[in-house]
Amino acid sequence: MKVDLTVNGKNVTADVEDRTLLVHFLRDTADLTATNIGCDTTSCGACTVLLDGESVKSCTVLAAQADGQSVTTVEGLASDGGEMHPVQRAFHTEHGLQCGYCTPGMVMAIVSLLKENPSPTEAEVRDGLEGNICRCTGYHNIVRAALTAAASSAQGAAQ
Repeated sequence: MKVDLTVNGKNVTADVEDRTLLVHFLRDTADLTATNIGCDTTSCGACTVLLDGESVKSCTVLAAQADGQSVTTVEGLASDGGEMHPVQRAFHTEHGLQCGYCTPGMVMAIVSLLKENPSPTEAEVRDGLEGNICRCTGYHNIVRAALTAAASSAQGAAQ
């Protein structure tokens, strides 16, 4: 079946099998490999992307279901000039990664969380990341990164 998506602002059209998962479409067809395949069961969140601005686990969405929609992956967060997104910057500043496997999904989940709740508490960040697993137990720094990104976004909005 023919699938036509806007991925990180660019049109991507391809003929795919009707059972093709969005995660495989992104990795194999769009050549965007930062979206990781971790569990194929929605348990880990490594494949989290934004679908029309909403956080989804791309291992549970068929590419055909996303037809005509807009997908944002971690590769699409930086500005055209290469400036990192505030959440990416906060992950760097707060050392919010260890092995890095969960990082793309964590970043995308936090982007979605901060869109819904621009000033979350630590407990709200932890609740918001419940569906994303860090096997290296880096949650402390990941939560700090989310709070730092929220604070920097709030500071930028106030200026």
